[in-house]
Formats: sequence, structure tokens, C-alpha cells
Amino acid sequence: MSKIWQVYPLAPESFFSENSGFSPVMAQLLYNRDLKTEDEIEAFLDPGSTFHDPFLFRDMDGAVNLLIAKIKAGEKIVVYGDYDADGVTASAVLFETLKILKARVEVYLPDRVSEGYGLNREAIDQLISSGVKLAVTVDTGIRNKQEVAYAKERGLEIIITDHHTLPDSEDDLPDCLIINPADRRNQYPFRFLAGVGVSFKLASALVSRSKLSDEQKHYLLERLLDLVAIGTVADMVTLMGENRALVSRGLDVLNSTKRPGLLELIKVSKLDNLRRLESWNIGFQIGPRLNAASRMDHANNAFALLVCDDKTKAEVIAKDLNTRNSDRQKITEEAVGEARAQIDQQFAAGQKYFLAAISNQEKIWSEGIIGLVAGKICERYYRPTIVVTSTEDGFKGSGRSIEEFNLIEAIEEVAQNVDGLVGKYGGHPMACGFSVDSREKLDRFVVELEKIASRKLSNLNLVPKIKIEQEIPFSSVKEDLLAEISLFSPFGQHNPQPKFVSRGLKILEVFYMGVDSQHVKFRLADDSGFNLWAISFGGSSDYKQCEVGDFVDLAYFAEWNEFNGRREIQLKIIDLQKI
Repeated sequence: MSKIWQVYPLAPESFFSENSGFSPVMAQLLYNRDLKTEDEIEAFLDPGSTFHDPFLFRDMDGAVNLLIAKIKAGEKIVVYGDYDADGVTASAVLFETLKILKARVEVYLPDRVSEGYGLNREAIDQLISSGVKLAVTVDTGIRNKQEVAYAKERGLEIIITDHHTLPDSEDDLPDCLIINPADRRNQYPFRFLAGVGVSFKLASALVSRSKLSDEQKHYLLERLLDLVAIGTVADMVTLMGENRALVSRGLDVLNSTKRPGLLELIKVSKLDNLRRLESWNIGFQIGPRLNAASRMDHANNAFALLVCDDKTKAEVIAKDLNTRNSDRQKITEEAVGEARAQIDQQFAAGQKYFLAAISNQEKIWSEGIIGLVAGKICERYYRPTIVVTSTEDGFKGSGRSIEEFNLIEAIEEVAQNVDGLVGKYGGHPMACGFSVDSREKLDRFVVELEKIASRKLSNLNLVPKIKIEQEIPFSSVKEDLLAEISLFSPFGQHNPQPKFVSRGLKILEVFYMGVDSQHVKFRLADDSGFNLWAISFGGSSDYKQCEVGDFVDLAYFAEWNEFNGRREIQLKIIDLQKI
């Protein structure tokens, strides 16, 4: 599928003159990130390790006092987490902190399939029967008003720490202490922490009130930052503002971590030979292995790895997660193939603005992978997509969308227009989850979503868009440019690795690599003769029409390639178009 290249508008001349200490490329990158003032630019380029005061959360003081009271009374506390990488790291952060502060603490992570997201009554009953007096949620709970009320009726106190969007009305909030940066009633200045970031804030507040020495306090909080970095990157929250500071410092800690579990996870991910782990290693290698625990079995395995202090045990768990991640990749690809067969039939029947793939009874897709499948289908066809699997109670689905279509808004419209059609649902414009209790309702649900998508998308050009930072001369891709790019790391949401475009390049050489020649390298040159290698991993079939002597426009990342002691600039191809 062809792609539209969208180059950011050039910054005003006044911005370049006001920031003449930076190169034009660096100034443009700052402008693209809406960093306009001297203070904003300075904070971005030097994130440091100074974090906002946790007591700016309106209920932080009350939460700390309640926790201290429970610790002193010797009463059992449970950290109630979520099953994804953010929830598991958030659970580990608070668990370790409470353990060091001599609390009687345990962790409860719900099962992805049998319990689903958030608090549930069966779990609450189980916790109460085991003697728990206080439950502290991490990365979950902000929409569990009824469950919190039930827990309090039974004598279980609750503290909610979460980062997800609050209900529209304050009347729908749980009646308990709440620590959530998205809560506008706070004075806390940064609203976009991940669940693990909120957990770290509670840990920071607790440690600050402890009797530990200043040196011990600093050491305890510093050693938690590797977990904070992993959870923050894995949850794909913005990497601007305080998250940038947390991840920047957290990556330093991760690269010198002494945690047996993380060291073994890094090893099985084949990352132990890298000079330095970066945010993309978390997003594409470490995070998926932690998430594989709940997708394929239970998140308890991921949690156990993070808090494990025995190398032998850590090695066993890490290898298990690595195997489960490989299994997850295999069944995901199988399900993607089956889903694509359905989607291709739909396209063959006519133009489609909304895609739906539903597992059949002979081969039911795992609930743990349907979101991944939806993401791959959405990316390939550039249409809002839901992928649905059958369960004992009916059907569960997961959806992914494109920037032109607000998925959760569409589901809310269907739910309001057709009473009783959809069960529980939640999400945001680009992703959702939902349940439907019968095939008849599911079919109607899909039809209604198709109507909305057709209404909203039929006049649009639905092709993927690549947002390009700047068009630059090919000859400017030199060592000083890569040094400037490095100042913008760690990369992530709202601070992506810079993409550039250079035009009118001539192909001097073509070189295929890999067992099946699935990778391709081009040596490209501008009209001055300046030349570099550009590589596309897995892209040989996409660019097989390109031959020596052709002229092309190139969208790319500029990176260092280090191999066998050699270091040279190499371009990673994002898209290439013959001219």
C-alpha cells in the first residue's frame, strides 16, 4: 500500500534566529515537538532526575498516612495490579518499597481471561478471607466504583492508584483515596504518568516519610527506576515531560541493573552484547516478553521474575517467558493469516471502511492475542479493525483504529443507539475492548460500526501517513547530525526517532541479504557523489523493482551501524519511491 509523506511545516524564520545556537535541523526538531521557550528546550535537552513533589496529589498525604498506620499495626496489605508490563512493573515497585519498610505485603494480579481488567468481587472476597485489610491498586481501579463500595462494605479499605481516564462525572468515581495524574482536582503538574510512574510517586512519598537515612532513601528510589523505565515505555505513554526524565534516568539504571531477573531477561532477549539498551529495546524486546506471561499463561510469572533475587530461579523464569513469547508470536501470526483471509473476502465483496474478523468455533483465537491481531490487520489495511473471539459467556473483542476514526466514540454511539447490544466496553480513540453476549448481537454490532465508519470515512483517502521531520540534503547526513539526533533520545510517544527525507538519489548498488534474501541494501548517492548505504529489513519484496541506475526519493532514519569493531553511518529505510 502506498504511503503519504507528511513533512512538518518549516518553523518560522524568527524561531531559527532566536535559536541560532542550534543547527537548523536541530531547531526544526525542537519546533516539531512544540518546544518553543528557552525553559522548555532546556528541560527537554537536560531532563535530569528532578521529579515533581508526590504530595501535590490531593490524596497522597492520606494514602501515605493510611499505609504507615497499616504497617505499624502489622496488618496485611495487598498490591492489586494489572496483568500487562505496566501493571506488573508498577506492582513490583510498590511491593519492593513496602517490603523494605517492613510491611506485611502481598501482590494480587488478576487472570487476563477468567477475571479480566480491574477489581472484581471474587478477588475481593478471596483477599478478605486471607486476612487482607488494605488493598492498593496500581494501574487499575479508577472505574471500579461498585467494586470499591463492595470491598468497603466488607471491611476492606482501598487506595486507588491509576493513570487511566476518569469517568465523566465525579459521582461515578470510587469512594476512596485516589491518586491519578489524570484527575484535574490535583495540583500535580504532569498528567501523563504511566501506572508504574504513579506507583513510583506513592513509593517516593512513603520513602520520604520513612526513618531511613537520606543516602538510603536515594538508593532505594534510584534502584526502582529501571522498572519505571520498562513500564513507562511498554505502556506507550508520552515520553515528554516528567516521563522523559523518568525514562532517561531509568535507562541509566537499567544499563547497570543488578536485578537477577532483568539480567536473565536481557540475556534471553539477546541484548547482553549491546553497548547500551535504549527505549526501543524495551518496546520491542523486553516489554513483549513480560506481556507474554499474561497473554499465554499468567502475569504472576513476569512479576516473579522482576522481584526474583536468585539467579538460578531467574534463569528458569526468563527462559519460560522467552519460550512463551515465541509461542505467542507463532499463534499471533497464524491468527493474523486466518483473519486476513476473512478480510480479503470482505474487500473482494466491495469497498470496506470497517474491518471485522471473528474466530470460528473450530479454531478459537486466544483472548490474549486478539489485540495484537487487530493491530496488525489495522496497520496492513489502514482501516479501523475489530478482532473477536468466542468465550463461555459470548464474545470478546479488541479493536485498533486509524487517526481518522475515533473507535471508542463509535462504540459509545452504538451502545447509546441500540440498548443492550454491547456489554462491557472501554478504551480510547485508537484502541478498545468490548464484550457481546450472542452472535446475533455481534453481527448487529458490526453492522452498526460499519455504518458509522462509512459515514465518517467514505470521502477520505485512507492510506497510511508517514510524518517526516524535515527534508534535508543527503550530504548533511554526517556524524554531527547523528550527534544532534542522540540528544533527543530516549525516543517514544510524542518524541519519535526523527524521520528525514532526501530526494533525487541514484542507486549505485543493490545487495540482498538473509537466508531467503529477504533484506535489501542500496548504496545511494546524491548528484555530488556523496553516498551511503540504506537498508530495509524484510523489505526486498517491496523494493524489487528498484535497480542500479534508478533515481529515488528516500524516507529514513539515520543511525550508526557498528559491526566487527567498525562504525559507520547507515540509513534505515522507512519508505522509498522511484522517480
